[in-house]
Amino acid sequence: MPLSDIQVLDLTRFAAGPTCTLLLADMGAEVIKIESPARGDEARYQGTIINGESWYFVGMNRNKRGLTLDLKSVEGKEIFIKLARESDVVVENFRPGVMRKFGLDYEALYEVNPSIVYCGISGFGKDGPYHQRPAFDFIAQGVSGFMSITGFPDREPVRTGIPISDSVAGIYAAYGILAALMARQRIGRGQEVQIALVDGMISILSFQSDKYFGLGEVPERRGNDHPAASPYGTFKALDGYINIAPSGDLMWKRLAQALGLENLLDDPRFRTNDLRMKNRGELNKIIEDITGKRTMSEWIDYLNKKGVPCGPLYNLAQTFEDQQVKHQEMVLEVEQPSGKVKVLGFPLKMSETLAKIRRPAPQLGEHAGEILASLGYSAEQINELRAKGVV
Repeated sequence: MPLSDIQVLDLTRFAAGPTCTLLLADMGAEVIKIESPARGDEARYQGTIINGESWYFVGMNRNKRGLTLDLKSVEGKEIFIKLARESDVVVENFRPGVMRKFGLDYEALYEVNPSIVYCGISGFGKDGPYHQRPAFDFIAQGVSGFMSITGFPDREPVRTGIPISDSVAGIYAAYGILAALMARQRIGRGQEVQIALVDGMISILSFQSDKYFGLGEVPERRGNDHPAASPYGTFKALDGYINIAPSGDLMWKRLAQALGLENLLDDPRFRTNDLRMKNRGELNKIIEDITGKRTMSEWIDYLNKKGVPCGPLYNLAQTFEDQQVKHQEMVLEVEQPSGKVKVLGFPLKMSETLAKIRRPAPQLGEHAGEILASLGYSAEQINELRAKGVV
């Protein structure tokens, strides 16, 4: 597999960090998930719990081995340093400064392994005026401005239905780690990689930031209407809602012709995209008077054949029953001690080196014995460490 020669020490919990290390593990990296001996990752106790096991935790931590380690103890720190000497990557999402207190920050680990790639994931960044503030996804969505452009104009701003800043930061962290590993081949040493949840969200503001940078205008919430194109949004069908996305004048012409609205092409209210946006309410009503007369499936089939992007608004039950989603194998099963657990599939498809499920998510400290044995600890020493609560 692409990363089968890479060993990762994963000190992360909740969502952002585990997303990063999940991406690496799915591509073959040997990821050792290190948790506190007392309780471990809080995600073990959140989300959907069936037969005592969190499906949320399993989905984030498949393909990893598990080790518990008390990093505050002398013995725990010693074990971690031994692991770091032979590892390629360390990933953590503690509040900035915690790893320094442990004596295990990038500078300390560089001394024992100059090849180490150290990735820190935080809410606001490693330093700066807010670096000590705790931050979860909800906070990052607000500070980044993302919530201000999400939702309908006549209601309060809303967050997304998933922890999107965690996902974005996790993906960026994996990207940064891979870039650092490639750089290591040239410069002969590792480096520190940092990603903040807020920075990740700001980086995907796209054309919303362009409007502010270029015109000095603060973008407003527009619900499902596209901020830069019209008509482009959600329209009512006979039995539900459809999304129609005719971006640009050519596709607007196709849509008008497909709906029998050729007369609107020369209508002074709708001749340009700017005019269509200005008169969006009138145009949307005209279109919806037509789309409301046929079913979702009829419109989706008809408009796509006419070259106009159109799709349904599914709930999750409908999504996971969709024939294309099934074809793409976006639902997989993991054999856990509690039984079979359904998890999300691999979004990245590669022709030669396929991602695959190699092992279930670890039980708390499940692989402590074999990991410590690989470092040269005897059975007697391992039992002593367990008795002390180090592992």
